[in-house]
Amino acid sequence: MNNFVYNIPTKVYFGENQLGHLGQELAKFGKRVLLTYGGGSIKRSGLYDRVLDELRKANLEVYELSGIEPNPRIESVRKGVEICKQKDIDVLLAVGGGSTIDATKFMAAGACVEHDPWEFFGADAKPIERALPIVTILTLSATGSEMDTAGVISNLETGDKLGRLAPALLPRVSFLDPTLTYTVNRYQTACGAVDIMSHILEVYFNTQEDLFMLDCFMEGMLKTVVKYAPIAIAEPENYEARANIMWTSSWAINGFINGGKRKAWSCHPMEHELSAVYDITHGLGLAILTPRWMKYCLDETTVDKYVQYGVNVFGIDASLDKMEIAKRSIDLTEEFLFENLGLQRTFTEVGIKREDFAMMAQKACRYGDIKGFKTLTPKDVEAIFEMCL
Repeated sequence: MNNFVYNIPTKVYFGENQLGHLGQELAKFGKRVLLTYGGGSIKRSGLYDRVLDELRKANLEVYELSGIEPNPRIESVRKGVEICKQKDIDVLLAVGGGSTIDATKFMAAGACVEHDPWEFFGADAKPIERALPIVTILTLSATGSEMDTAGVISNLETGDKLGRLAPALLPRVSFLDPTLTYTVNRYQTACGAVDIMSHILEVYFNTQEDLFMLDCFMEGMLKTVVKYAPIAIAEPENYEARANIMWTSSWAINGFINGGKRKAWSCHPMEHELSAVYDITHGLGLAILTPRWMKYCLDETTVDKYVQYGVNVFGIDASLDKMEIAKRSIDLTEEFLFENLGLQRTFTEVGIKREDFAMMAQKACRYGDIKGFKTLTPKDVEAIFEMCL
């Protein structure tokens, strides 16, 4: 392992009926709360009323911003920043999945500066030194935003979807109640599972560092997703399935598994261009890309990692030929994504067109070649896109 710093001070209330602590936690940061959420699902489920009841009992002054989009837009961030400044907000409460939490993070940071929040992104990004406190109530297990320092925002005017990390963006407190994910539909449950799996695979497929202890942890998380995601789809109110997926989601991307890894992620920058242009669900894009990326990177220099993955995650017979195990591991990954989870297999099925490949590949490599598991040039990215048709 390389040297690293690991510091995740997010306080987590995990389990059912923990919202009774919400008011006291928010009150630690002040009286004026900006409540952020997406569509009407939290109102239909009754969660909205439960949250407001807790805030009223704590005598908090509540302002609201609704309508935060999947693949959240910079316009929503700007609206939140404006409210924070006009109403002198003390703390932000994000109720929803990763999109709501990501947007809220940049509202919190934008409230502390005078420039436009889009200037936090890109090659000449301005620093994020401070942010208002953020508290989250998670309703969809996927991005891990409830326990990490990252966020991703889309700008439709520029056609960009860009991510940013900064310690100031880390939520102070997160409420993780698996029962709040019971109403998540089959499709979103499946896409969330893929996002979790991809966060792990982006670190796991690595030939540079020796992460044996962390590899064992990652293999356990991958096996958890493979076991419990289909159960959650078939039995939406299976508490153990939802709980295992929810906790895996947080640990997949809170920095613990990195172990000082220096290689870049590969599938995420490619997928961000798909959802920037076509506004598809992030997890679906990752599902289509991941097995093709795995096939593209497989050769004699990388085969050992596929063998480890296939044997330890899917239980493939270790006595078989290495390349046979590697190819079988990819086949089983496809089977899980497309048959067990029921997601679409190709770009053609979701309307992604070849004519945009060159542009999207160039943007995926906007900061240079992707130096991940295998280095990918724009031409390599285009080739992977071609495999997805």
